[in-house]
Amino acid sequence: MGSYHTLDLKLHSNFTLTKQEWDSIALERLDEACDPNKRAEIGAVVLQEGLANVCLITEYMTILRQRIEIQIPRKRKDNASDYQKGINKFCETVMQAILRSFDFTNLKVVLVASPGFISETLIKYIFDEAVKTDNKTLLQSRSKFLRLHCSSGHMHSLDEVLKSPNISTKLADTKFVQETTALDRFYKILHNDEEKAWYGIKEVSWAIECKAVETLLISDMLFRSNNINERQYYVKLVETVKQYGGKVLIFSSLHESGIQLNQLTGIAAILTFPINMVKNNE
Repeated sequence: MGSYHTLDLKLHSNFTLTKQEWDSIALERLDEACDPNKRAEIGAVVLQEGLANVCLITEYMTILRQRIEIQIPRKRKDNASDYQKGINKFCETVMQAILRSFDFTNLKVVLVASPGFISETLIKYIFDEAVKTDNKTLLQSRSKFLRLHCSSGHMHSLDEVLKSPNISTKLADTKFVQETTALDRFYKILHNDEEKAWYGIKEVSWAIECKAVETLLISDMLFRSNNINERQYYVKLVETVKQYGGKVLIFSSLHESGIQLNQLTGIAAILTFPINMVKNNE
C-alpha cells in the first residue's frame, strides 16, 4: 500500500493483476490508481510563452498529463499579427489539453502559474472561448481557476507554486489539507480533553468497539504490514467506522502529516464522546 514495483508494459497492452485476496482498501486504491482524475483534487498548468506543463496533483504524486511546446514568433512592431496568431495557437492547444486532462467535477482548484502575464492571457482566452462556444463545464468552473506567479514554465516551478501562501484558502478542502487540519485538531483535543482523543492500536480499537469514533486517522503504513492478519485487522477497523457513520482519513506516509501520525503509532481517533480506557483494562 503506497509502495510500488516498476514493470514495463507496452502502450495499450492488456494485463492481469492477481492477488490471493483483495480487501476493500486495496480495491479502492486500485480503482483510484486506474483513473487519476478520481483522486486528483488539484489541476495545475505551469507555463511560459511557448511552453506549458499540464498536471494533476494527487495526495501521492504529481502526474504530468501533457507537455506542450509551440514556437511563437518574437514580438516586434513589424510582426504583431504573427505574434498574436502564435499566442492564440498556444492558448488553444493548452486549453484543449486542459479539457482532455481535467475532470472539473472532482477538482477543487486549477492553478495557472507563469512568469509575466501569459497566465492571465491564457485564462482570458479560455473563458472568452467558453463564452463563444457556451462551454458550461468551463463557465461553471471559473471560480476554481487561480492565477499565480512562478519563475518558469518548467515542472520544477510547480513546487514554488504549491508553497505560495496565496493558495492556502483555495486548497483548504483538499484531502492533504484535510489531513493536516484533522491532525492539528487531534492534537488540540488531546491537550484539552484527552479522553476524546486517543492513539495506539489497543486504545483506538476499544473506541471503535464502543462506536465512539467521529474521525479515524490511520496511516497507509499499517496496510503495508507483512503480516496479512494485521492488514486484515486494520481494514476491518476502517470498514467498521464507515459502517456506523464515522469519517476515515487514510494518511500518506509521504506527506508531513503522515510522518507525524506514524510517530503516534500510525493510528489515532477523535471521539464523539469521552470513554474511559480503564474499563477496558479491568
